[in-house]
Amino acid sequence: MIYPSDSLHEECGIFGIAAPPGANIDPALDTFLGLFALQHRGQEACGIAVNNAGVITCRKNNGLLMEVFNEKILESMPGDSAIGHVRYSTAGGGSVENAQPIAVSHIKGNLALAHNGNLVNAGELRREIELKGGIFHSTSDSEIIAYTIVKERLKSKSIEEAVQRTMHQIKGAYCLLAMSPRKMIAARDPNGFRPLSIGMLGENYIFASESCAIDAVGGKFLRDVEPGEIIIVENGNFTSMDSGLRSERSFCSFEFIYFARPDSIIEGISVEHARRKMGAALARESGVEADIVCAVPDSGLSAAAGYAEASGLPNVVGLIKNRYIGRTFIQPSQGQRELEVRMKLNPMSENIRGKRIVLIDDSVVRGTTSARIVSALREAGAKEVHLRSSAPPFRFPCYFGTDVPDQEKLIAVGRSEAEIATFLGANSVAFLRHETLYEILAADGCKSCTGCFSGDYPIELPKETDAHFAFKPIMYINNH
Repeated sequence: MIYPSDSLHEECGIFGIAAPPGANIDPALDTFLGLFALQHRGQEACGIAVNNAGVITCRKNNGLLMEVFNEKILESMPGDSAIGHVRYSTAGGGSVENAQPIAVSHIKGNLALAHNGNLVNAGELRREIELKGGIFHSTSDSEIIAYTIVKERLKSKSIEEAVQRTMHQIKGAYCLLAMSPRKMIAARDPNGFRPLSIGMLGENYIFASESCAIDAVGGKFLRDVEPGEIIIVENGNFTSMDSGLRSERSFCSFEFIYFARPDSIIEGISVEHARRKMGAALARESGVEADIVCAVPDSGLSAAAGYAEASGLPNVVGLIKNRYIGRTFIQPSQGQRELEVRMKLNPMSENIRGKRIVLIDDSVVRGTTSARIVSALREAGAKEVHLRSSAPPFRFPCYFGTDVPDQEKLIAVGRSEAEIATFLGANSVAFLRHETLYEILAADGCKSCTGCFSGDYPIELPKETDAHFAFKPIMYINNH
């Protein structure tokens, strides 16, 4: 999808590499390369923290990796382990204070933390900390996790015990990497909402939100961190620890639909393979007489291939994406939006003129983007446009790290498929059934969360935070 205002975003991506002291590696460079493979997961801010003989150095800022880091900066960050983060803000805002990793000093040492996900009890925990005099510098729930780990470290024998104690207090979706002077800790929530992979680069251990990042640095993918598992790497030694938490496995289904790169393996499943199965299921459930299938690039490509194969229709390039326009290139006014769609997606008139098109996209959220694409295809000569979504219709909010808009902004709330088609100017619209999505993933052994489609959430929903404790950020004004 092409408009920030009409797209879904996942909170972030994390990467870490841990080696024994004296290992011949460049952890800052490896982390940069790993994060570069995860840039699709977060484009607002990024950061890298490096451990050099127990001294942790952290650099972070708003912007893409290529804007924040360069060769000179990376060369100035030697060490034997590192963690990194790319951010898209769902909880908290987009200020630099919310960039990660979070690095803190405390009475027992140093700590750097990178976190992916959303806590459902963040407000409750923040209030408890503030009532005891705690001071926060950011609005993200990641700082709450860091504060809780430090608090628990004061009464724990080890950093891993402190992480375990913290996991018994935080609720929601989280994959985290914590780096102390001697250890790297990886942990995943007991529901396993978000992905976290384990790999090896030589004798060094790697952790990454997706396996494609392990591939990017020349590493070997081993397995996923299990839900509720805590992993400790110290002096090159790998240890697994049980958090003692038990919950029903509930992996975010939208990772397979949109977030993850198609070349990643998550939950033991090829993302490309899963998306093709979704497209094939769409063809079986909502096939229509047409001449060609075309995708909304890039997120609809795999599902379109599956739809074409199942339907027997030719899979044709109908839209060309301009890959040189970043998401911050233009913030158009209402009158400029038609110009932006022309700049980012251009119809292939020769391929679609006079044709009945099945248009495959990963999802339809507010519908504004889809309406403009349908209009552009018609202007280019398409005879009919039948929109098919490889995601079920969004009807409910997400509390676990996906910024699904308020219900009144979701096109599928209160509208039938026929009414949505009229709104978008399409000949027909159909969505994959959420039951079908669940069955596709379950067939490959993945039990998934479909709460944003069905309203059936795997854990208790968050409570409203007392307005008295609502965070009001400080504004700094430079008069010079």
